[in-house]
Amino acid sequence: MNMFCFQCQETARGTGCTIRGVCGKPADVSRLQDLLIYLMKGLSICSLELKKANLTDERADKFIIEGLFSTVTNVNFDKEYFIEKITEGIELREQIKSRLRENGIQIDDKLHDAALFQCESTEEMFQKAESVGILSTGDEDIRSLKELIIYGLKGMAAYTDHACILGFRSEEINEFMQKALAATLDDSLTADDLTALVLETGKYGVEAMALLDKANTTSYGNPEITKVSIGVRNNPGILISGHDLKDMEELLKQTEGTGVDVYTHGEMLPANYYPAFKKYGHFVGNYGNAWWKQDKEFESFNGPVLMTTNCLIPPKDSYKDRVYTTGVVGFPGLKHIPEGKDGKKDFSAIIEHAKKCPPPAELENGEIVGGFAHNTVIGLADKVTEAVKSGKIKKFFVMAGCDGRMKSREYYTEFAGKLPSDTVILTAGCAKYRYNKLNLGDIDGIPRVLDAGQCNDSYSLAVIALKLKEAFGLDDVNKLPVAFNIAWYEQKAVVVLLALLYLGFKNIHLGPTLPAFLSANVARVLVDKFSIGSITNADDDIKMFMP
Repeated sequence: MNMFCFQCQETARGTGCTIRGVCGKPADVSRLQDLLIYLMKGLSICSLELKKANLTDERADKFIIEGLFSTVTNVNFDKEYFIEKITEGIELREQIKSRLRENGIQIDDKLHDAALFQCESTEEMFQKAESVGILSTGDEDIRSLKELIIYGLKGMAAYTDHACILGFRSEEINEFMQKALAATLDDSLTADDLTALVLETGKYGVEAMALLDKANTTSYGNPEITKVSIGVRNNPGILISGHDLKDMEELLKQTEGTGVDVYTHGEMLPANYYPAFKKYGHFVGNYGNAWWKQDKEFESFNGPVLMTTNCLIPPKDSYKDRVYTTGVVGFPGLKHIPEGKDGKKDFSAIIEHAKKCPPPAELENGEIVGGFAHNTVIGLADKVTEAVKSGKIKKFFVMAGCDGRMKSREYYTEFAGKLPSDTVILTAGCAKYRYNKLNLGDIDGIPRVLDAGQCNDSYSLAVIALKLKEAFGLDDVNKLPVAFNIAWYEQKAVVVLLALLYLGFKNIHLGPTLPAFLSANVARVLVDKFSIGSITNADDDIKMFMP
């Protein structure tokens, strides 16, 4: 077995990738990611000791957030990145231990191997990685719970990283992430202890999403109902994909007046909804669909592409020279745009590249509508509640989450298309691309597909549901006419699920398959305690949701 990874929905055979990731991740990168996670657990032990003494080291907080984010599916495929990151992490860990000793704090007898090991060479890194991977935890249920926590932390780190970039930090969230990482090294913790930590991960997942929501709306305004063009113009363009709105802002500023247009792709579509970006006349609209179609869509775009976060798939040689990465994204051979000492990024290289390229080839034309984040929908609360009370809206379906390559995901398009005309879909994340271009109409002016934004904006859907609970005077959110039919793919979807469970939502159906990292016993607990379910087929599931 060259590797073992089962963190995403498309993992091989529904059990785990053992030779090469279905995502394209090589075995050596997978092992280095295992070692980086192990290192961050040990670093967390040392950092927490520092925090106990009212001493802090923001470098450790930043390292752990970025380190976790870099191991999310389809973020970084670059072996050299992880070798450098592990070396940097060991040096940082040792500096913190020295600082503790300088302050008279002796912790050597408390330290786990994760806080002690050294790797003097790349060869030693790979040797160490073989003994600290996922399967090093023998008990299947304990392993399942620990990985569920770690994947939740990875998703949390992604959202926290975006907030930090915009200047919004939470010491409480940072400390929890480190406590949870350190806890996964504690072999005395029982399944019940770890189950409690899973729910606590959901609690801080809610806080992380709320922090990012505050960061985004403070920086760029509340999303507005917006008609987004999906056509093209005759200027050369830059396609920006991923999730990072700060990169979006800097790119729009630096391309202004250059004759280069900017288009969003994938999860950057919701950038079109923010008022701060609407002032740029060269911001055209959205090009393409969900992440897994990028091999064809990046090809036809003709111009350069900026990947700000996941989801990157291994680029084809035909357009590889046009793909740029930034932030924690990496792939061997791609040009990377780093952050300067002033905290800003210089996008001049990609802009000059764009000027030499032909305009994008048209994929489609027309418009799609979005911008239904919690502030907007709550503003429509009276209209929505009246439509429910009058019977014009029978049910809301939360169909948030991720899209993916599997043919089984056609289920979500079929499900959306077959829903009765008196239902409304609440969506967020790239799962929307399965149905946001269907002509489903509206109910008294309320579109039947309400797009709240990116996957992190699933927070908006929870806020909307909680506000509707108040509006209807209910004592339990599960009494609302709301059903959850969520598609998942990677670890940000995991933390969203844990957040919903923490908030008390039940009867969530998850597909197209349940996570491979859930052991039979852990899955049974989720079913028994939260009524988690799986999907079957569109017709039967609609009957089940609307008896």
